[in-house]
Amino acid sequence: MLDKRYNPKDIEKKWYDFWLEKGYFKAEAKSDKPSYCIVIPPPNVTGSLHIGHALDITLQDVLIRWKRMSGYNTLWLPGTDHAGIATQNVVEKALQSQGEDRHRLGREKFIERVWEWKKLYGGTIINQLKSMGASCDWSRERFTLDEGLSKAVREVFVRLYEEGLIYRGDYIINWCPRCHTALSDLEVEHEDVKGKLWYIKYKFTHKAGYITVATTRPETYLGDTAVAVNPEDRRYKDIIGKTVKLPVLNREVPVIADEFVDSSFGTGAVKVTPAHDPNDFEIARRHNLPFIKIMTGDGKMTEEAGPYRGQDRFVCRKNVLNDLEDLGHLEKVTDHDLAIGHCYRCKTVIEPYLSKQWFVKIKPLAEEAVKAVRDGNVKIIPTGWENSYFDWMENIKDWCISRQIWWGHRIPVWYCKSCDEIIVSMETPSACKCGSSNLAQDEDVLDTWFSSALWPFSTLGWPEDTDELKTFYPTSVLITGFDILFFWVARMIMMGLKLMNKQPFDHVYIHALIRDAEGMKMSKSKGNVVDPLKMTDAYGTDAFRFTLAAYAAQGRDIKFNEKRVEGYGHFLNKIWNVARFISMNMKEGDRVLSLEELRSGDVSGRLNLAERWILSRLSDICSDVNKALEEYRFNDAAGILYQFMWHELCDWYVEMIKPELYGDNADAKMVALSALVHVFEAALSLLHPVMPFITEEIWQQLPAKKDVESLCVRKYPDADTGIYDKDAEDKMSVIMNVVEGIRSIRGELNIQPSLELKVLIKTLDSVEDVLKPNISYVMKLARVQEIQIGSDIKLPKNSATAIKPSMEIYVPLAGLIDVDVEINRLKKDFAKTEKDLVFINKKLMNEDFRSKAPKAVIDENQTKCNEYKDKLQGIQDSIDKLKKWGKE
Repeated sequence: MLDKRYNPKDIEKKWYDFWLEKGYFKAEAKSDKPSYCIVIPPPNVTGSLHIGHALDITLQDVLIRWKRMSGYNTLWLPGTDHAGIATQNVVEKALQSQGEDRHRLGREKFIERVWEWKKLYGGTIINQLKSMGASCDWSRERFTLDEGLSKAVREVFVRLYEEGLIYRGDYIINWCPRCHTALSDLEVEHEDVKGKLWYIKYKFTHKAGYITVATTRPETYLGDTAVAVNPEDRRYKDIIGKTVKLPVLNREVPVIADEFVDSSFGTGAVKVTPAHDPNDFEIARRHNLPFIKIMTGDGKMTEEAGPYRGQDRFVCRKNVLNDLEDLGHLEKVTDHDLAIGHCYRCKTVIEPYLSKQWFVKIKPLAEEAVKAVRDGNVKIIPTGWENSYFDWMENIKDWCISRQIWWGHRIPVWYCKSCDEIIVSMETPSACKCGSSNLAQDEDVLDTWFSSALWPFSTLGWPEDTDELKTFYPTSVLITGFDILFFWVARMIMMGLKLMNKQPFDHVYIHALIRDAEGMKMSKSKGNVVDPLKMTDAYGTDAFRFTLAAYAAQGRDIKFNEKRVEGYGHFLNKIWNVARFISMNMKEGDRVLSLEELRSGDVSGRLNLAERWILSRLSDICSDVNKALEEYRFNDAAGILYQFMWHELCDWYVEMIKPELYGDNADAKMVALSALVHVFEAALSLLHPVMPFITEEIWQQLPAKKDVESLCVRKYPDADTGIYDKDAEDKMSVIMNVVEGIRSIRGELNIQPSLELKVLIKTLDSVEDVLKPNISYVMKLARVQEIQIGSDIKLPKNSATAIKPSMEIYVPLAGLIDVDVEINRLKKDFAKTEKDLVFINKKLMNEDFRSKAPKAVIDENQTKCNEYKDKLQGIQDSIDKLKKWGKE
């Protein structure tokens, strides 16, 4: 017997351990079943579960469980990403707290420390995924730095290098002059400061006059190789192609036109310093400008800085400004807010710095990846993201894949110190072709996204020709957020097509961004971050999962509200109570008819309208849910199931069959209970992919014969699970219309639920033929004492009316309500609502409120305003009706 209340803490771990023990999540490398595969977007090994992960995991698990129950050989392949920069940062900070430093440790010892950290803490997020119910094949868990994936990474690097698709070239990096190291963007901490904008005059060489440029880093003008203007800026159209002279150095540089230039910034003319600014670097590449390095790695000026050579960069800045002012080249100085990047370790101001890096020549790969989406081999859902994909891919730049850190896939390149030969190899070479063994491996590691780009096939055993690759590649769908569509999804498509000659997945489902209840982006600084583990602890994993699925409408950001989770917690209790109701109405040994028996002529003739209707609705619901999941309409699937279980099954069918269950007719009870058990079991199966824990617990305890060991592997219901019966649905629609009509009159007039009513129904068409044989449903569900039905019914005096298709419903009010008392009650309600409306209107008309409040708050208030207006209209309508009835 089920407990009185559902307690998720008692059952979630029990059933997850049971599924693991039975091996239900394990895939078969060879199988006659159709295959269905999802590779998990590998979370960072440093990470802990955030709400984006929770949404990702829930949607993937819904699909995997659904397909597993639908008879597929499913593989949901889990794993984690080594997250080079993030992980190195975590371990370095731990070392610093112990008074240690990676440079003093050395590379090998430091890498050992990182592996030790990974062993201790790297499993945190995996355990959290398991707590969410993720039905991954954990026996196949991968790590982007494990031996197999490392082999795949080296293989790809070597192949692409040999094909001329990987090369070494110059690139701007973040450089710390104090630590003498490159920093990733993640290692740069930005601080908003009140800075200055200096306006410097460059004299024309072809005529008198000058052009003025604005800069926040005046010392870098010494490395300028051009002045750029926007080609659409009419102020400068006559000087494009001319030259100007740099002050002090007197070096001539051209004036060029580039669309990157923002005409509204400063004077609309900008200095171009390719070796010391990432945007200028790109401009220089487009216009074939020279690169002049004016700074050394320790922040001192080079020979190219002329009279400022050897000076510290900030000393140089002061001297440059003094000289520009003395020479009349400093036009003005204005205040300017800017974000200055600092080294996360020593807080030194970083410098953009030109350095040798490794690149992937990306255009040839991108062209094939664009074609794959255009041809429909890869379908992006929602389709609106395709345009963003095409725009980025068609304007793609070569991919810089080298990183100046130690934790990661070390670049498989060696340099011969005897002859400068570059050796690119799968294995560590013992000697150069010149005979020298004096070799040094490249110090850099590969961008984390490089190994992640190989994830769909490297995790299945590539470059070996494995059974897993044959069975599961291409994978079925990738589910992820839009923020990594370009960083990861596009690169997986490019690498999959290049190395496997097939797309890595058939579908890409891009889910929405989860915001807070007011539509604001979640961030720790705002204090509005939702912790998934707190949600599951408070309401249970199933309620949280169902909420996420119900929110997941395509193309719409999610405004997450904890009240929704609480509400779906009530839904779990509703399901639990139905299960208890069944258990209390079934005795040991009670016969439950199978679907085949319910379909048979012997029994089907004894099915009453309620049983025929609920079995038919089950058929509809099975079709609708399967179709919604096929089309990734998770919110529709959740909504359909909620509506069916809460309203149709619990509120209608269970109430309609109580006379049979509590009556003396054993045969009628058996049929009613059999239909209830069948529909409820099917509904649990339909719900299982979204709510795996409560559905398993209830199903295991239902006093009905089990066809399998677990709901986890029970056949997923389809249309044949029910018995479609349009006639029954049409007739039940008539019954429900009558009941709802009577209930609406009760609600509008505040008639007590305990009062039994007298009802008259004027019918049109053939509605009378439906109502008369089934009038008992109306009398029970609407609490009616007496009912008259006919086409010749007249409207009695002092009666409330409800109009429904093909009928008019009359309820005589004599003896039910005091019209004057009810009118006074409604007037008081009207006055209160009117006061609320005046208050919210004042707020909405307040310009200060409208200018400062977030859009979501304004929208919420506007919605309330409209609701109050509708409520006032409804109250006034009720008052008018009562006044009319009082006169009759």
